[in-house]
Amino acid sequence: MGIAIEMGRFTTILWDLDQTILDFKRSQEYALSYCFEKMGLQINDKIHALYVAINDNYWERLEKGEITKEELFAGRYRTLFEKLNITGISPEKMAKLYQEILGSVYFFQDEADKVIMQLKEQGYKQYIVTNGFLKTQANKIRISGLDKLVDASFASEEIGYPKPRKEYFDACFARMKGITREECILVGDSLTSDMQGGIGAGVATCWYNPTGKANHLHLAIDHEIRDLHEVPLILQ
Repeated sequence: MGIAIEMGRFTTILWDLDQTILDFKRSQEYALSYCFEKMGLQINDKIHALYVAINDNYWERLEKGEITKEELFAGRYRTLFEKLNITGISPEKMAKLYQEILGSVYFFQDEADKVIMQLKEQGYKQYIVTNGFLKTQANKIRISGLDKLVDASFASEEIGYPKPRKEYFDACFARMKGITREECILVGDSLTSDMQGGIGAGVATCWYNPTGKANHLHLAIDHEIRDLHEVPLILQ
């Protein structure tokens, strides 16, 4: 039975998935190492760091509308293979295997599942807002049990626009019947997709910043936290 509480301003949490609820970096390292070994390639910390830099750049370009999700899918590996002089392996094949493996593992950040369960029991509405690939994200949400904890999840691939586009959030709110922007708070780790997106959509923002990075975009963020256990305290 849920615990009845008197809610304050917020009734609804919009959660980013990767590197907020789930430790994406850990899953990414596992999936990339698996794929390289499967393809008979050597991998080390330097190659992993190179991939992360390339991958981050592709996602930033997607957020800015400079490339499509289709171009990102295999383009990351095409660029990586060019820099490493790897030939004879299809970037498309690598991308497909990587997404499959990435969607087969999960690791929670800061006992995120327990935090979400606590908020569910207290009567809060909770939604996942993610830019990740639909099939990969859906599988991670299912195998982690998050599908039983949140009210719904919205993948940008399904919506048709990525975070931080206002159109993405407009579409999300069209599906969250009876929920206003004023009663929502967006919790996420990314300044560009989450915080910028929330501000542009007229939603309160909570920057999950466990390592204490600088707010280099100088965004007017409402809350900043180091640990997800702080979220329930903000909602009071």
